[in-house]
Amino acid sequence: MTKPATTVTQNTWEFLRDAMITPTGFREYDARWKFPDDINLPGITALGLGLGTQMRRRGIEPVIAVGNDYREYSLTIKNALMLGLMQAGIHVKDIGPALSPMAYFAQFHLDAPAVAMVTASHNPNGWTGVKMGFERPLTHGPDEMNELRDIVLNGEGRAHEGGKYEYIDGVKEAYLDDLIGDFRMTRKLRVVCATGNGTASAFGPELFERMGVEVVPSHNTLDYNFPNYNPNPEAMEMLHDMSSSVTNSGADFALGFDGDGDRCGVVDDQGEEIFADKMGVIMARDFSALYPNATFVADVKSTGLYASDPVLKANGAKADYWKTGHSHMKRRVKEIGALAGFEKSGHYFLAEPIGRGYDCGLRVAVEIFKLMDRNPDKSMSDLRRDLPVTYSSPTMSPYCADTEKYQVLERLVEKLVALADAGGHLGGVKIAQVVTVNGARVILENGGWGLVRASSNTPNLVVVCESPESDAQLRAIFNDIDAIIRTEPLVGDYDQTL
Repeated sequence: MTKPATTVTQNTWEFLRDAMITPTGFREYDARWKFPDDINLPGITALGLGLGTQMRRRGIEPVIAVGNDYREYSLTIKNALMLGLMQAGIHVKDIGPALSPMAYFAQFHLDAPAVAMVTASHNPNGWTGVKMGFERPLTHGPDEMNELRDIVLNGEGRAHEGGKYEYIDGVKEAYLDDLIGDFRMTRKLRVVCATGNGTASAFGPELFERMGVEVVPSHNTLDYNFPNYNPNPEAMEMLHDMSSSVTNSGADFALGFDGDGDRCGVVDDQGEEIFADKMGVIMARDFSALYPNATFVADVKSTGLYASDPVLKANGAKADYWKTGHSHMKRRVKEIGALAGFEKSGHYFLAEPIGRGYDCGLRVAVEIFKLMDRNPDKSMSDLRRDLPVTYSSPTMSPYCADTEKYQVLERLVEKLVALADAGGHLGGVKIAQVVTVNGARVILENGGWGLVRASSNTPNLVVVCESPESDAQLRAIFNDIDAIIRTEPLVGDYDQTL
């Protein structure tokens, strides 16, 4: 196979014939491109051939479960990917339209050693990509992605006999059955199911109803144009809409799901958005009572409460802060035998005996319903208010080009470490330490912190801050970090700010 080109342009003879792939689409733990600006259909086929070649090089049984999210072009992308996989001699088991966690489930359900899910996740329309993995419940991390990138871009994909296509029906039903089991609510709940017209629209309402939860619908009609907003429960636009649905309907709370259903967002009965890391602490409290001395993994964007919360301490829980990213988190949960992992973006990784270790927004919904059933006298706002008060920012993302962001981040980390070494402050509080496992998490003497890292999925940096004392201090921490970020002229505007 010839090497993919990066100079092929649209509306040319070559664009319909030659593989075009922008190298920056190979990210830390999945692949994302704008389609067709950064990758064309022959490029997707080259990706499938490369993925199949990678399987064969690693001695993996040549069988893979493949699904696609509900976007206008995702089926076309999946067909091109499957063509490449079959060229590599892979037996493709097509599970049809799916959520990402349904595809991960299919690995177990079909005993398939590999998975490839065509999805742009929470990215807006115009993006596509593939989440893939060989070792269930794990997905590709940096090593696997770099290997795949080199196979594809160097034209090392090799055709092999034995390719086969098989459509597998009934995986959606098996997935829902597996999630629900025999659980039924004993208390009555009315809950907003917010799906933003994305793929979870075909799953969420049915899941709720089968457990005996009354559904308050919110944009549950499948529509790949996303006429209301891009389904992303980390974005304030969706959280505010969920809040309005709760206050207008008098619902007990709202659960919202992203475009491929691997994330879950929560708004309580008072219309207050509960950021996913705080919801994770609420769940960790419940899990640690059931499973004392458990270990929980939290990503570096998450609240410091996993380490400082008195209830978790009393239950013997241990906190492990790790790299942001679904592949990093899944791997860490498995490696250290954690009960669960929590990521501020809304990915939850619930391991045995609760889940299988992969991120599944609907599994989170089931466990939240069980939690509420175990606490019949508590509202969601009661559970929120029971937590120690901290003041947290949303995840803020200033623009920084993919080709520049890691170099920019490296310089910013150096500046923040130098500030700490000089006895510096953020928000008027002295810096205690800087954790550099994933960007720079600058921890202050009072337990507050500020983080800057590079997004693995989009051309952005990521900034998050928290104060245990006041909103004013939170803003001061952010302002001081932002002043350092602004020393880098390649960093652009924020998508949202305080």
